[in-house]
Amino acid sequence: TRLILHAKAQDTVLSLAAEAGSVEDLEMEDVMKIGYRDIRCVESGGPEPGVGCAGRGVITSINFLEENGAYDGVDYVLTTYWGRGCGA
Repeated sequence: TRLILHAKAQDTVLSLAAEAGSVEDLEMEDVMKIGYRDIRCVESGGPEPGVGCAGRGVITSINFLEENGAYDGVDYVLTTYWGRGCGA
């Protein structure tokens, strides 16, 4: 993501939702950044280690993206998941 956006970090859906009050208070422009060759980038984020399940962050983000048309007109969707699953 750093190379695509020419930036060090991107705000996550969960951190932006926490600041705004809820994910329903976000707009697509808040979470999606357009980078090199018009690649659309979104970082889901997750809870602090030991606080909760990171999968909830992924689910929340994917639901937000689906409900707001992020996948409309897209040929490919690539995802990367760091770490291990809950309880692993």
